[in-house]
Amino acid sequence: MPLAPNDVRPFSGLDDVDRAILTELTADGRLPNNALAERVGVAPSTCLSRTRALRECGAIRGFHADVDPAAVGLPLQALVSVRLTAHERAAVDAFRARSVRLPGVVSVFHVAGAEDYVLHVRAASGDALRDFVLDHLAVDPAVQHTQTSLIFEQARGMG
Repeated sequence: MPLAPNDVRPFSGLDDVDRAILTELTADGRLPNNALAERVGVAPSTCLSRTRALRECGAIRGFHADVDPAAVGLPLQALVSVRLTAHERAAVDAFRARSVRLPGVVSVFHVAGAEDYVLHVRAASGDALRDFVLDHLAVDPAVQHTQTSLIFEQARGMG
């Protein structure tokens, strides 16, 4: 069962083999079990059961394809910072619940600082991005202010 964003799970039970599996899968989530087992130095059956246990405890949250946004007609990316008008838990939770369902939203980050949220958004064009902000954020009574930063380039880190 997925946990709420503020629930904390201790992963203190992870050993060196578990950490090695997580490191290898972070680098290549499509790594076949036999190759993964060989890289971490365990039997394939052990590797499979360990990977399954890591999924069940939530250490592995999922697998996904890293698709080029331009290939699906969404070449423009932006980070939209959002400042909320109220900061009661109900208002904050409601904004988060709404924002993750908005079209083009890739990720939602609840952040510390002058802004409350940063939304990673993909759009087909500058006009579509403007329409996203105007149609979904500027009209939201919970939103006090937005600031949009275009992403020129994205590079993924290893961590």
